Amino acid sequence: MTIAKACDYFWIPFKTDCEELLGRFQLTESVRYEEFAAIWRAMDFSSVFYGITTHQEKRAFTRLAFATVYDYFLPPYSFQIRAGALYTLYGLYHAQLSLPKEKIWIALKDWVHMQKFVSDALSCQHLDVVYVYRKLESDKVFFYTTMPKQLTFDAKRRFLNKDVNEEFQDHSARVAELVNTDTLEEIANVHGHYERIKQGLPVSSSISVTPVNLTAKLLECALEFQQWQEKNAAAKNKDSGAKAKKSTKQTESSLRADLLASIKSKSYGHLSKASKSRRHRQVEMDTSGSGTDHMQEFTASRKSRPPSLRARTWQNLGNKGSDERTQHWLLSSMEEDKTAMKRSQQRSRFKW
Repeated sequence: MTIAKACDYFWIPFKTDCEELLGRFQLTESVRYEEFAAIWRAMDFSSVFYGITTHQEKRAFTRLAFATVYDYFLPPYSFQIRAGALYTLYGLYHAQLSLPKEKIWIALKDWVHMQKFVSDALSCQHLDVVYVYRKLESDKVFFYTTMPKQLTFDAKRRFLNKDVNEEFQDHSARVAELVNTDTLEEIANVHGHYERIKQGLPVSSSISVTPVNLTAKLLECALEFQQWQEKNAAAKNKDSGAKAKKSTKQTESSLRADLLASIKSKSYGHLSKASKSRRHRQVEMDTSGSGTDHMQEFTASRKSRPPSLRARTWQNLGNKGSDERTQHWLLSSMEEDKTAMKRSQQRSRFKW
């Protein structure tokens, strides 16, 4: 059995065990670490790493375990389930058998959700949640990546069943489900009976445990919460619409750029190339007015330049003594000397 098939074989049983662990933790209605640790020890959850012998299989299964639990650490799951997933990651990291220890992959797109979760835990004084996260962060357990899992070409075969467990989700309509018509009617009956009993007491004027209009205040609070929830949903939809509009603009600009690039490539592609037989020929000079003007500008710029060092040296030193006769020390006599010698010899003959 290959490593990929082994991971596919162990994924569904491990996910079932994780949901069992988180489901028991959800029944406690608490986010305390001591409650989670008791369930962890009762299930002996650290024994999930036993039975794997080879080093490669240990690493592959550890990465699979981290990736499976990591999905429960993100929205849309409730705060309690996300806290339980954080505790599970903490326990799995310290219970793994791989050496050196395998790190937990964290996608950069999920960084905002993690920081929001930690800030909510800190504002609600869930210090054990904050401590576990800070401990993992200080030990450099997180490995920040582009994607939470390693991408492969055969992606259809891996992780097909990724349905969200609805029992672990944070239902947005829980307040509306709690404060319904039957509940308000029952609260109104109980509150009316309480008021009648209180009026029968001799010291009823000094007792003020509950407000007089309790049912109306509960309904008002539920309506305020619903309006706040709708306002946040509208703001999120507006942000997503703005992002989609921006992406469409970027798409249009990219399409325009691609169109211009294709036009340029077509126009440059139709240029005629000179044949090999004509490449050796000299290019004829353009005798138009623009060419003559260019040559005049070129000669004017050449004239305006200062003389070179060679020209200045020849001007200063080369013309000195040009009038004086220069004796050329050569092995062969010059033509002028030869003609002078011949004339002198002829004159000496005539004299004789």
